[in-house]
Amino acid sequence: MTKPTTAHPPSGSRAPGDTRTALLFIAPAMLGYLVFLVWPTLRGVYLSFTSFDLLSAERWVGLDNYRRLVNDPVFWDSLGATLHYVVVNIGVQTVVALLIAVLMHRLTRSTALRGIVLAPYLVSNVVAGIVWLWILDTQLGVGNEVIELLGFDRIAFFGDASWAIPTIALVNVWRHVGYTALLIFAGLQSIPPTVYEAGRVDGASEWRMFRSITLPLLRPVLSLVLIITVVGSFQVFDTVSVTTDGKPANATNVLQLYIYDLAFDRLQFGYASAISVALMLVLTVITVVQYRLMRAGRSDLG
Repeated sequence: MTKPTTAHPPSGSRAPGDTRTALLFIAPAMLGYLVFLVWPTLRGVYLSFTSFDLLSAERWVGLDNYRRLVNDPVFWDSLGATLHYVVVNIGVQTVVALLIAVLMHRLTRSTALRGIVLAPYLVSNVVAGIVWLWILDTQLGVGNEVIELLGFDRIAFFGDASWAIPTIALVNVWRHVGYTALLIFAGLQSIPPTVYEAGRVDGASEWRMFRSITLPLLRPVLSLVLIITVVGSFQVFDTVSVTTDGKPANATNVLQLYIYDLAFDRLQFGYASAISVALMLVLTVITVVQYRLMRAGRSDLG
Protein backbone atom coordinates (compact mmCIF):
# COMPACT_ATOMS: atom_id res chain seq x y z
CA MET A 1 0.00 0.00 0.00
CA THR A 2 1.56 3.26 -1.05
CA LYS A 3 1.63 6.28 1.30
CA PRO A 4 -0.26 9.36 0.15
CA THR A 5 2.12 12.05 -1.02
CA THR A 6 1.94 15.57 0.42
CA ALA A 7 1.70 18.29 -2.18
CA HIS A 8 4.45 20.89 -1.91
CA PRO A 9 4.36 24.26 -3.62
CA PRO A 10 6.72 24.51 -6.60
CA SER A 11 10.20 25.81 -5.84
CA GLY A 12 10.27 29.62 -5.80
CA SER A 13 6.51 30.01 -5.34
CA ARG A 14 4.88 31.56 -2.26
CA ALA A 15 2.25 30.06 -0.02
CA PRO A 16 -1.08 31.96 -0.08
CA GLY A 17 -0.52 33.60 3.32
CA ASP A 18 3.12 34.64 2.75
CA THR A 19 2.33 37.96 1.13
CA ARG A 20 -0.15 38.85 3.87
CA THR A 21 2.38 37.95 6.59
CA ALA A 22 5.14 39.94 4.87
CA LEU A 23 2.91 43.01 4.61
CA LEU A 24 2.01 42.67 8.28
CA PHE A 25 5.68 42.77 9.28
CA ILE A 26 6.46 45.63 6.90
CA ALA A 27 3.46 47.73 7.97
CA PRO A 28 4.96 49.35 11.15
CA ALA A 29 8.14 50.44 9.33
CA MET A 30 6.16 51.63 6.33
CA LEU A 31 3.79 53.59 8.58
CA GLY A 32 6.72 55.30 10.29
CA TYR A 33 8.30 56.03 6.90
CA LEU A 34 5.11 57.62 5.59
CA VAL A 35 4.34 59.60 8.76
CA PHE A 36 7.83 60.82 9.65
CA LEU A 37 9.49 61.18 6.24
CA VAL A 38 7.16 61.23 3.25
CA TRP A 39 4.41 63.39 4.77
CA PRO A 40 6.77 66.02 6.32
CA THR A 41 8.64 66.22 3.00
CA LEU A 42 5.46 66.78 0.98
CA ARG A 43 4.15 69.23 3.59
CA GLY A 44 7.44 71.14 3.51
CA VAL A 45 7.38 71.38 -0.28
CA TYR A 46 3.81 72.73 -0.12
CA LEU A 47 4.66 75.27 2.60
CA SER A 48 7.59 76.54 0.50
CA PHE A 49 4.98 78.07 -1.83
CA THR A 50 3.06 79.75 0.99
CA SER A 51 3.36 82.43 3.64
CA PHE A 52 2.80 80.69 6.98
CA ASP A 53 3.52 81.82 10.55
CA LEU A 54 1.57 79.32 12.73
CA LEU A 55 -0.76 82.13 13.86
CA SER A 56 -2.91 82.16 10.73
CA ALA A 57 -3.74 79.87 7.84
CA GLU A 58 -1.12 79.52 5.13
CA ARG A 59 -1.49 81.87 2.17
CA TRP A 60 -0.37 80.78 -1.30
CA VAL A 61 2.41 83.05 -2.65
CA GLY A 62 3.75 80.93 -5.51
CA LEU A 63 7.44 81.40 -6.21
CA ASP A 64 7.86 84.49 -4.00
CA ASN A 65 9.86 82.60 -1.37
CA TYR A 66 12.26 81.29 -4.01
CA ARG A 67 12.71 84.76 -5.50
CA ARG A 68 13.47 86.06 -2.02
CA LEU A 69 15.97 83.22 -1.55
CA VAL A 70 17.90 84.14 -4.70
CA ASN A 71 18.22 87.76 -3.51
CA ASP A 72 18.90 86.98 0.16
CA PRO A 73 22.55 87.77 1.07
CA VAL A 74 22.22 85.94 4.40
CA PHE A 75 21.24 82.76 2.56
CA TRP A 76 24.31 82.94 0.33
CA ASP A 77 26.55 83.68 3.32
CA SER A 78 25.03 80.68 5.10
CA LEU A 79 25.60 78.49 2.04
CA GLY A 80 29.23 79.68 1.90
CA ALA A 81 29.76 78.89 5.60
CA THR A 82 28.20 75.45 5.10
CA LEU A 83 30.41 74.69 2.08
CA HIS A 84 33.48 75.82 4.05
CA TYR A 85 32.52 73.43 6.84
CA VAL A 86 31.83 70.56 4.42
CA VAL A 87 35.19 70.91 2.65
CA VAL A 88 37.21 70.95 5.89
CA ASN A 89 35.15 68.22 7.56
CA ILE A 90 35.07 65.82 4.60
CA GLY A 91 38.69 66.40 3.58
CA VAL A 92 40.20 65.82 7.01
CA GLN A 93 37.75 63.11 8.12
CA THR A 94 38.15 60.98 4.98
CA VAL A 95 41.96 61.09 5.00
CA VAL A 96 42.28 60.38 8.74
CA ALA A 97 39.61 57.65 8.67
CA LEU A 98 41.29 55.95 5.70
CA LEU A 99 44.65 56.06 7.49
CA ILE A 100 43.18 54.60 10.71
CA ALA A 101 41.34 51.87 8.78
CA VAL A 102 44.43 50.82 6.83
CA LEU A 103 46.57 50.74 9.99
CA MET A 104 43.95 48.59 11.76
CA HIS A 105 43.73 46.29 8.76
CA ARG A 106 47.47 45.91 8.17
CA LEU A 107 48.78 45.94 11.75
CA THR A 108 46.09 44.71 14.12
CA ARG A 109 42.45 43.61 14.18
CA SER A 110 42.02 44.00 17.92
CA THR A 111 38.39 44.35 19.01
CA ALA A 112 39.49 46.53 21.94
CA LEU A 113 41.21 48.94 19.54
CA ARG A 114 38.07 49.20 17.45
CA GLY A 115 36.12 50.04 20.60
CA ILE A 116 38.57 52.80 21.48
CA VAL A 117 38.40 54.23 17.96
CA LEU A 118 34.59 54.21 18.03
CA ALA A 119 34.28 55.66 21.58
CA PRO A 120 33.95 59.38 20.56
CA TYR A 121 31.04 58.47 18.26
CA LEU A 122 29.07 57.35 21.32
CA VAL A 123 29.15 60.93 22.64
CA SER A 124 26.32 63.14 21.40
CA ASN A 125 27.11 66.17 19.24
CA VAL A 126 25.81 68.51 21.96
CA VAL A 127 28.03 67.00 24.66
CA ALA A 128 31.04 66.95 22.33
CA GLY A 129 30.47 70.60 21.43
CA ILE A 130 30.19 71.69 25.07
CA VAL A 131 33.30 69.73 26.12
CA TRP A 132 35.42 71.21 23.33
CA LEU A 133 33.99 74.66 24.05
CA TRP A 134 35.43 74.34 27.57
CA ILE A 135 38.74 72.87 26.38
CA LEU A 136 39.29 75.62 23.80
CA ASP A 137 37.95 78.51 25.88
CA THR A 138 40.16 81.56 25.32
CA GLN A 139 40.58 82.42 29.02
CA LEU A 140 40.21 79.18 30.98
CA GLY A 141 40.47 76.35 28.42
CA VAL A 142 43.23 73.79 28.94
CA GLY A 143 43.90 73.86 25.19
CA ASN A 144 44.81 77.53 25.25
CA GLU A 145 46.82 76.99 28.45
CA VAL A 146 48.98 74.49 26.55
CA ILE A 147 49.29 76.85 23.59
CA GLU A 148 50.48 79.63 25.91
CA LEU A 149 52.97 77.31 27.63
CA LEU A 150 54.42 76.55 24.20
CA GLY A 151 55.06 80.28 23.73
CA PHE A 152 52.20 81.15 21.39
CA ASP A 153 49.36 83.63 21.81
CA ARG A 154 45.97 82.34 22.92
CA ILE A 155 43.52 81.66 20.08
CA ALA A 156 39.81 82.46 20.12
CA PHE A 157 38.90 79.21 18.39
CA PHE A 158 35.14 79.79 18.54
CA GLY A 159 35.25 83.59 18.69
CA ASP A 160 37.40 84.38 15.65
CA ALA A 161 35.70 84.37 12.24
CA SER A 162 38.69 82.72 10.56
CA TRP A 163 38.99 79.96 13.18
CA ALA A 164 35.36 79.17 14.02
CA ILE A 165 34.30 77.00 11.06
CA PRO A 166 37.55 74.94 10.94
CA THR A 167 37.31 74.41 14.71
CA ILE A 168 33.70 73.19 14.52
CA ALA A 169 34.64 70.94 11.59
CA LEU A 170 37.55 69.39 13.54
CA VAL A 171 35.34 68.83 16.59
CA ASN A 172 32.97 66.84 14.40
CA VAL A 173 35.91 65.04 12.77
CA TRP A 174 37.01 63.93 16.25
CA ARG A 175 33.53 62.59 16.96
CA HIS A 176 32.77 60.87 13.64
CA VAL A 177 36.17 59.70 12.37
CA GLY A 178 36.03 56.41 14.29
CA TYR A 179 32.70 55.43 12.77
CA THR A 180 33.90 56.38 9.29
CA ALA A 181 37.12 54.40 9.83
CA LEU A 182 35.15 51.28 10.80
CA LEU A 183 33.04 51.57 7.63
CA ILE A 184 36.22 51.72 5.55
CA PHE A 185 37.76 48.92 7.63
CA ALA A 186 34.77 46.70 6.78
CA GLY A 187 35.40 47.45 3.10
CA LEU A 188 39.08 46.54 3.46
CA GLN A 189 38.12 43.15 4.87
CA SER A 190 36.22 42.36 1.67
CA ILE A 191 39.44 42.61 -0.41
CA PRO A 192 40.88 39.10 -0.95
CA PRO A 193 44.32 38.59 0.72
CA THR A 194 45.50 36.79 -2.41
CA VAL A 195 45.55 40.12 -4.26
CA TYR A 196 48.12 41.51 -1.79
CA GLU A 197 50.10 38.25 -1.93
CA ALA A 198 50.31 38.58 -5.71
CA GLY A 199 51.51 42.16 -5.27
CA ARG A 200 54.28 41.10 -2.89
CA VAL A 201 55.37 38.36 -5.32
CA ASP A 202 55.67 41.03 -8.00
CA GLY A 203 57.82 43.12 -5.64
CA ALA A 204 55.31 45.92 -5.04
CA SER A 205 55.93 48.18 -2.04
CA GLU A 206 53.27 48.89 0.60
CA TRP A 207 52.64 52.33 -0.91
CA ARG A 208 52.32 50.86 -4.42
CA MET A 209 49.84 48.21 -3.22
CA PHE A 210 47.84 50.89 -1.40
CA ARG A 211 47.70 53.05 -4.52
CA SER A 212 47.15 50.32 -7.10
CA ILE A 213 45.19 47.70 -5.13
CA THR A 214 43.58 49.09 -1.99
CA LEU A 215 42.17 52.37 -3.34
CA PRO A 216 40.69 50.95 -6.60
CA LEU A 217 39.10 47.96 -4.85
CA LEU A 218 37.84 50.17 -2.02
CA ARG A 219 36.11 52.62 -4.39
CA PRO A 220 32.50 51.43 -3.85
CA VAL A 221 32.89 51.66 -0.06
CA LEU A 222 34.60 55.04 -0.25
CA SER A 223 31.78 56.27 -2.50
CA LEU A 224 29.19 55.19 0.06
CA VAL A 225 31.17 56.78 2.91
CA LEU A 226 31.56 60.06 1.02
CA ILE A 227 27.86 60.22 0.15
CA ILE A 228 26.87 59.60 3.79
CA THR A 229 29.38 62.07 5.23
CA VAL A 230 28.67 64.83 2.69
CA VAL A 231 24.90 64.62 3.27
CA GLY A 232 25.46 64.60 7.04
CA SER A 233 27.89 67.53 6.87
CA PHE A 234 25.41 69.73 5.01
CA GLN A 235 22.97 69.14 7.88
CA VAL A 236 25.30 70.30 10.68
CA PHE A 237 23.33 72.11 13.36
CA ASP A 238 23.70 71.02 16.99
CA THR A 239 27.49 71.52 17.29
CA VAL A 240 27.18 75.05 15.86
CA SER A 241 24.15 75.81 18.03
CA VAL A 242 25.87 74.99 21.35
CA THR A 243 29.26 76.51 20.53
CA THR A 244 28.84 79.68 18.46
CA ASP A 245 25.12 79.99 17.63
CA GLY A 246 26.08 81.49 14.25
CA LYS A 247 28.56 83.99 15.64
CA PRO A 248 30.84 85.86 15.22
CA ALA A 249 29.17 88.14 12.68
CA ASN A 250 27.25 85.25 11.06
CA ALA A 251 30.55 83.51 10.21
CA THR A 252 29.14 80.18 11.43
CA ASN A 253 25.50 80.77 10.47
CA VAL A 254 25.19 77.49 8.54
CA LEU A 255 22.08 76.68 6.53
CA GLN A 256 20.41 74.49 9.14
CA LEU A 257 20.86 77.16 11.79
CA TYR A 258 19.46 79.82 9.45
CA ILE A 259 16.45 77.61 8.68
CA TYR A 260 15.84 77.05 12.40
CA ASP A 261 16.09 80.78 13.11
CA LEU A 262 13.64 81.64 10.33
CA ALA A 263 11.11 78.99 11.32
CA PHE A 264 11.12 78.97 15.11
CA ASP A 265 12.41 82.43 16.05
CA ARG A 266 10.83 84.54 13.30
CA LEU A 267 7.90 82.19 12.50
CA GLN A 268 8.61 82.45 8.74
CA PHE A 269 7.80 78.82 8.04
CA GLY A 270 7.12 79.35 4.35
CA TYR A 271 10.51 80.90 3.63
CA ALA A 272 12.29 78.39 5.88
CA SER A 273 10.60 75.57 3.96
CA ALA A 274 11.78 77.08 0.65
CA ILE A 275 15.40 77.02 1.87
CA SER A 276 14.91 73.45 3.11
CA VAL A 277 13.63 72.38 -0.31
CA ALA A 278 16.58 74.13 -1.99
CA LEU A 279 18.97 72.28 0.34
CA MET A 280 17.25 68.97 -0.45
CA LEU A 281 17.68 69.59 -4.18
CA VAL A 282 21.35 70.51 -3.74
CA LEU A 283 21.99 67.30 -1.77
CA THR A 284 20.14 65.23 -4.36
CA VAL A 285 22.27 66.64 -7.17
CA ILE A 286 25.49 66.17 -5.19
CA THR A 287 24.58 62.56 -4.34
CA VAL A 288 23.75 61.68 -7.97
CA VAL A 289 26.95 63.31 -9.25
CA GLN A 290 29.07 61.53 -6.63
CA TYR A 291 27.45 58.20 -7.42
CA ARG A 292 28.02 58.59 -11.15
CA LEU A 293 31.57 59.98 -11.03
CA MET A 294 32.84 57.40 -8.53
CA ARG A 295 30.98 54.50 -10.21
CA ALA A 296 29.72 53.49 -6.78
CA GLY A 297 27.60 50.66 -8.13
CA ARG A 298 30.51 48.82 -9.80
CA SER A 299 33.51 47.05 -8.27
CA ASP A 300 36.92 46.26 -9.78
CA LEU A 301 36.85 42.79 -8.20
CA GLY A 302 35.57 41.21 -11.38
